Amino acid sequence: MGDKIFSALFLIISFVAIIVTMPLVRGDLSYSFPEEMKRGSVIGNIAKDLGLNLGTFSSRKARIDVEGARKRYCDINMNTGDLITSDRIDRESLCGKKPSCVLKIDVVLENPLELHRVSLHVVDVNDNSPRFTENFIEMEIRESAEKGSRFSTGVAHDADIGQNDVQRYILQTNEKFILAVENNKVELALENKLDREKQKEISLLLTAIDGGSPQKSGTVVIHVTVLDANDNVPVFSKILS
Repeated sequence: MGDKIFSALFLIISFVAIIVTMPLVRGDLSYSFPEEMKRGSVIGNIAKDLGLNLGTFSSRKARIDVEGARKRYCDINMNTGDLITSDRIDRESLCGKKPSCVLKIDVVLENPLELHRVSLHVVDVNDNSPRFTENFIEMEIRESAEKGSRFSTGVAHDADIGQNDVQRYILQTNEKFILAVENNKVELALENKLDREKQKEISLLLTAIDGGSPQKSGTVVIHVTVLDANDNVPVFSKILS
């Protein structure tokens, strides 16, 4: 009987000890800030947001634990209580084209031990220009091609998201082609018939423009070679008598 009571007391004491030594997890904090801020830029005053004065914040040895990340992107300025950037934060490297980019960190306080979850929402800035896969596109089109025929140019890609992604295309003004853009497909549409005898080659400039402020753009040169069609009857230069 005595052994059972002793075992039960031991289990209770062990459980209480574990509970006491476990950090108390508090509610989440959340900050939003643009990518590419300079090192040392202020994200927010975490001491104030935790309701602590600087003396208490410092005496409780506030520190950051990074969750699931190899790199430490932020730190705490113990003199001001500010959460600051400690390294360059590039949204595209971290999250690619995902619509939401969130870094998770833990702020740990001692005496008593507390853990505060912090979500850092990295906002996209227009730091990338649209780019075509190639700088130069070669096309060969027969002069017999019908009006309205379409020829794919490929699309431009932008590492940014949303409004900072590619928004529109502009084709250099010319007499033969107009631009057709539908369902993320970009094509040259033949507006007027080609005539190799009058024009063997056509050079066009295609520009992709994003919606950022200021806007960024990328270009590709399209070189069209007009191929001959058997559309002319042979003519003698002289009639022999």
